[in-house]
This record gives sequence, structure tokens and C-alpha cells, in this order.
Amino acid sequence: MAKQWYNRFLQKISSTNSALLAIISLIIAIFVSCIIMAICGYNPFEAFWAIFLGAFGSQRAIAQTLSQATPLIFTGLAFTFAKKATLINLGIEGQLHLGAIAAAIVGTLDLGLPMIVHLPLALISGVIAGGLYGAFVGFLKVRFGSNEVIATIMLNTIAINLTGYLVNYPFKAEGPIAQTEKILETAMLTRIFPKYQLTIAIVIAVIACLLVKYFMNRTTTGYEIKCVGLNSVAAETAGINIGKIMIFSMLVSGGIAGLAGASHILGVDRRFIEGFSPGYGFDGIAVAALATDSPVGVIFSGIVFGALRAGAMVLNRTTKIPTDFINVIQALVVIFVAAPLLVKEILRIKEKNAMRKEQNIC
Repeated sequence: MAKQWYNRFLQKISSTNSALLAIISLIIAIFVSCIIMAICGYNPFEAFWAIFLGAFGSQRAIAQTLSQATPLIFTGLAFTFAKKATLINLGIEGQLHLGAIAAAIVGTLDLGLPMIVHLPLALISGVIAGGLYGAFVGFLKVRFGSNEVIATIMLNTIAINLTGYLVNYPFKAEGPIAQTEKILETAMLTRIFPKYQLTIAIVIAVIACLLVKYFMNRTTTGYEIKCVGLNSVAAETAGINIGKIMIFSMLVSGGIAGLAGASHILGVDRRFIEGFSPGYGFDGIAVAALATDSPVGVIFSGIVFGALRAGAMVLNRTTKIPTDFINVIQALVVIFVAAPLLVKEILRIKEKNAMRKEQNIC
């Protein structure tokens, strides 16, 4: 009886919608984190109330949540796009840095251009810098068979150190802080609320997610990317150029990451500051996981993680509870999102084994 109930439970999970699985995973992650807090001697209700107030308790809190969510939506989308072609882009952090420094350099150039030209030029420069760095990884994989995971991790270090050199020497502003000159007003992203850091970059991020969804579902290249992701051998047999798709996917993924860096520099910091990113590129992986690799899901997932980041500030200021628990919640989300996928894979293997046994009997 217990075995039958267990099998029905597994089948139910297997047939559950991926969006619902993500919501269930988030709830379980929060519940488990509450248990961990209680074991460590902290009040989980006090913690989550402080997080809620810090994320949604006022106009300032909401603006801070959306501001924190903006780069996460971009980086989550960048990871999702590459994942569609079964490429693991762990170089988003480096691509983000290159996009940021490129936008900062263009943004500080006094070219006498109006905002309608200067701002798009600065944003596009960030997209190009990040995109070319991502495409280089795709080229290495296609031409030399390199592992994109190792290549992107190593290139992260190169990109971060390169931007560190640029901001400490040739493009360093006067003063002890490693930063560029402030970008010109003609290259600044407009802030939605003048008192807060939230800019129209959040709108760009949402539009980017919707465009990627449209591209994947309505264009030939998007269809080819999904085919390569589902079965590269079958896609190649059907005449799809696998190498071209891989390089293109990394190009677009890197471009989105570069746009994340550019929008942050042009809207929030308004200059490149060494160490400006607290790990947006790596947090994008968790965002993509919670979104179950859905471009539209990335929007909501990014807001969830943005709320956790914004809430952590109030948590740190108003309670004695360590903000490290925010990282615990993020890690648990990834674990519990991955678990249903693991169950599905196990069920798929069981079904294949059962079919083989039936064929052998026949």
C-alpha cells in the first residue's frame, strides 16, 4: 500500500507544471531555512518579517527590491539563454564586468552627443564587450572542443583583473578609490524615482525577457537553439549547424550579461567602481534555476531574489540575525528546484527499464 502511494506521489511530481514546482521549491526552501534558524537559536518569524518590511514595506523598500532585481533578471536571462543550447555559461560575472567598463568608458567620453545617441551607444558598447567575450568561449568550444564551464570560470578571473587594471591605472579618477570619472548626464539612465536608485533599466530587463521568449518561440534560429538543446545529434542530422548555434548562443548570453553591467553602471553607480558587483553573475544561476529556465519566469524569480537582497539590509540593521541566512535560502532554492528534475529523470530511467524488460519477455 505504501509503495503504491509512493509511486503515485512520484508520478504526480513528474506531471506537475515546472512553474508550480518552482513555487513549491521556494516554499520548502523557506520552511527549511526557518528550521535551520530555529536550531541556531534565532526567531525565523522575526527574520522574515524584517525581510518583508525591507523588501515591500514602503516605496523605498519596493524601489530597492526592483533595483536589486534588475541585474539579477539580466544575469538570470543570460544563463537561461545559453542553457537553451545546453551550454553552461559560468562566465557571466566576467562578461558583466567587461560590459560595465566598456559602458563607463564610452559614458565618460565628451563627444558632444545628445542623450538619444550617447546613452544607446554606451549601452550597446557594453553589449558588444560582453557578447564578444561570450562568443570567444563558444568559438573555443566549437573549434578546439574546450569545456565551456572551465573556460568561462578561467575567463572570469581574466576579465575581473583586466577591468581592475583599467580602473586603477589608465581610466582611474583622482582620489584613493579605484573608480572611473563620473559618466556624463547624456549617458545616464533615467531614475524612476529621483530619490532612489531604481532606473528604467528594470523596464529594459523585462522587455529583454519578453523578446527572448518571442525569439525562442517564433523564430527559426530560436527553434534551432531549442533543437540543439534537446538533442544535438538529431539536430545535426536535420541539417542544423551546431557550431554556429553554440557560438551565437554564447554571443547573445554574453551580450545580455554585458547589458547587465552597463545598465548598472549607467543607472546606479554612474561610474565604474572596482568590486561593484557582489556576485550578480553567479546569483543569476540561482535566478535561472528558480525560473526553471523560463525567460518570463526569470522576471519573477529575479524579483524574489531582489527582495531577499533588499530585505537582508533591514535584517542586518534591525536584528541580530546574520544575513548569511539569505545565502542559505538561495542555496536551498537551487537544491529543491533541482530535486524534482532529478525525480523526473529517475522516473524516466525506470520507464525505460520497464520497457526493455517487456521487450525481452516478448
